[in-house]
Amino acid sequence: MTSFEGHAPGSGGYRRLTGSLFLAGLATFALLHSTQPLLPELADAFDITATQSTWSLSAATLGIGIALVLAGPLTDTVGRTPLIFGSLFAASAVGVGISFSPNWHLLVLLRAFQGVVLAGLPSTATAYLREEVHPQARLRATGSYIGGTAIGGMSGRLISGTLTDFFGWRAAVGGLGLVGLACAVAVFWLLPRSQNFQPQPAQPREILRRMGRVLTDPALLAMYAIGGTLFGAFVAAYNGLAFRLVTDPYHLSVGAVSFVFLSYAIGSWTSGLGGRLADKHGAGTVVLASILITLAGTALTLAQPLWLVVPGVAILTGGFFAAHGVTSAWVPARAVARSGGAGQAASMYLCVYYLGSAGFGSLAGTAWQAGRWPGVVLLVGVLIVIAAGLALFARQYVPRRQAS
Repeated sequence: MTSFEGHAPGSGGYRRLTGSLFLAGLATFALLHSTQPLLPELADAFDITATQSTWSLSAATLGIGIALVLAGPLTDTVGRTPLIFGSLFAASAVGVGISFSPNWHLLVLLRAFQGVVLAGLPSTATAYLREEVHPQARLRATGSYIGGTAIGGMSGRLISGTLTDFFGWRAAVGGLGLVGLACAVAVFWLLPRSQNFQPQPAQPREILRRMGRVLTDPALLAMYAIGGTLFGAFVAAYNGLAFRLVTDPYHLSVGAVSFVFLSYAIGSWTSGLGGRLADKHGAGTVVLASILITLAGTALTLAQPLWLVVPGVAILTGGFFAAHGVTSAWVPARAVARSGGAGQAASMYLCVYYLGSAGFGSLAGTAWQAGRWPGVVLLVGVLIVIAAGLALFARQYVPRRQAS
């Protein structure tokens, strides 16, 4: 066993770690969500319906969700940093390739494959942070990483939407692939190699035993479901917005719509704030409060004036990222308290998280066609209420010492 206690705030290693994982999160989620503001453009370019166009995003989130089932045991066996590096380089290269897709079906297949290779970072990051960061700074460092994912989601949508207005969707998607490659090089040089990683046995029996531990704890199951319902609601809301803002009464361009995603900057701040508040008040309390804030923001978007819709989206986004950031740290902490499998538990959380996004996100197109924006809000609201109930259960089930 190593005596290294983890990188502490103020140290060079801590700055390199948080900075490189911020970049890794930025690249990963810029690539993952790059097509979301392009849904109306893709529907026109390939002559498909609104529901079909959502599969440019759902295919990627479905791919990442399925791959996380295998990525969890893999990262517990081969290590954290090799998966992070390989994931970033491969996904960025695929992103460049997607820009040359000659037809819709190939684009969806490539997006699904991109989702599979993107699984390396989210399956690894929270477990890596728990091992390599000083215990007193883990929630704070996790918040910084989640902040990178928020900025990545914002920049991916903003860059792709803006480039589409000037050069078309192919240049937008390819350009983001090049941005991802630049981030991958920076992460390779900056990210400290693991010092506290302890390889887990690769035997199938041992993997199944660890899987059993993380699939039989009621509190962990509730946390997984929080991720699936809440991210499903979040993606459904943004998918619906992509169509709402280009139609009556707004008639915004794809590039103009992408600026709505600047609200992700608030998510970058609230994810870190959530971690700091969880240190004081416990993860369960902060997650529940954040979900209720998300619900309030969703309700505000029912207003028609754009000056009310945009703040509603910002509140929705801030609440979501605070809840997700804290839950991401809560899951491995609970797994360790229940005798191990932090990497596998983190991967299961994210597996359900992305599967919820793929399923409920694609339903946004159906909800839009059936009831326009009120139909989308109904879908999103039901999912958020379910997430709140799950958070209440987990908060009561987990002892306070495990929730902070």
